[in-house]
Amino acid sequence: MANTGLQLLGFFLSLAGLAATVGATLMVEWKKQYQGKTHRIFEGLWMSCSGNERTTCEFHQYLLKLPTEVQATRAVMMLSIFLSAVALLVSTVGMKCTRFMDGNEESKSTTAMVGGIMLMVAGLLTLIITSWYVKMIVQIFDSNPLQSFEFGNAVFVSWAGGILTMAGGAFLGCRRCSRSQSTGSISSNHLLSTTHPKSNYV
Repeated sequence: MANTGLQLLGFFLSLAGLAATVGATLMVEWKKQYQGKTHRIFEGLWMSCSGNERTTCEFHQYLLKLPTEVQATRAVMMLSIFLSAVALLVSTVGMKCTRFMDGNEESKSTTAMVGGIMLMVAGLLTLIITSWYVKMIVQIFDSNPLQSFEFGNAVFVSWAGGILTMAGGAFLGCRRCSRSQSTGSISSNHLLSTTHPKSNYV
């Protein structure tokens, strides 16, 4: 029962991480710039917004004209989302609370482990590309403070999504946790059989 609870915890942590990653990818506040006291400029992976009290947004028209950090971050974030979605489906098949592959516990445990590893890889991709994006923004800011951006709230949401996804994948990929219950039942049955041997006396 405890192992099932750990798998459910890992599943919901990964689901929350996937939701945070999707939200961060769609957010427009990846980097921001303030011109004067009221004018604000925000740039995301898909659109940019600017204005004073009311902001107007427009989608990026030309992919090849975007900065390198935007193109790379967009591609890796989409890869992480796809990998996380597939990993959640794989993990669902291998979880103890589902009825898939009930007759083969070894394959079920292996499937859950594979799904957990995929989730950890997806979370790691999110953390790496977000940290690299922040590094690029800081380098641009150091070279030209007057015409550069600062990183926005989407960066923190993306970091949180990567951490949650990796944590959930660690719970789901724990092969010892998924097998300890069956191993414990086998050892207890063996103990009972040795404690109460069959008598041959009439």
